[in-house]
Amino acid sequence: IAIGFVCLFSNSLLLGVPITERAYGPDALVWNFSIIAIHSPLLYTFGITVMEFARARGRNLSVGRVALRALAGVLHTPLVIGILCGFAVNLLTQAGLVLPQGFWAAVRMMSSAALPAALFGLGGVLYRYRPEGEARAIALCCCISLLLHPGVTFGLGKLFALSVAEMRSAVMTAAMPPGGNAYLFASLYGVAKRVSASAVLMATGLSMLSVWFWLGALP
Repeated sequence: IAIGFVCLFSNSLLLGVPITERAYGPDALVWNFSIIAIHSPLLYTFGITVMEFARARGRNLSVGRVALRALAGVLHTPLVIGILCGFAVNLLTQAGLVLPQGFWAAVRMMSSAALPAALFGLGGVLYRYRPEGEARAIALCCCISLLLHPGVTFGLGKLFALSVAEMRSAVMTAAMPPGGNAYLFASLYGVAKRVSASAVLMATGLSMLSVWFWLGALP
């Protein structure tokens, strides 16, 4: 399950957003953020739920108890917390609440520093990783993340006639390597940590070539 989570959780925020912005401009990020708003809660919920049910085998736990444990795990995820907070602010703003300019100034300051700081942090964490673990599992994670995901997305985009902007955001999000959250997920449950860390490291390095290819293939 942890290795599967590595394959399905791409680094859509820390790498997908800055690369898309650099390639196509800030206006292209609308669809990236739309994907992220669904991507993180959905996949974290799926991964944690499957893991909790797997851990519950032989413990005589009820389905409701396992579901509550999975929900608690999802609600403690930083990305999910941030999305829920943003959703709450949007609702309050639409309801007529006027927040002071100082609040929005602070938000703009944090948002302008968030991506550079996140990329710096990601680089520092990757420096500590060492490629070790099951080579076949690591290679499988890299192939699925860098080739299969964007390939399927590109084909589905053509099939459903996505617009150019939608196609760019979807494929670039799918083409990202596994994110650091994949390793955090493995660490949370104490399984497949070496494979997860190595897959994040190797795929992030290889993505310099694969992302270049997908940028050239997109309109």
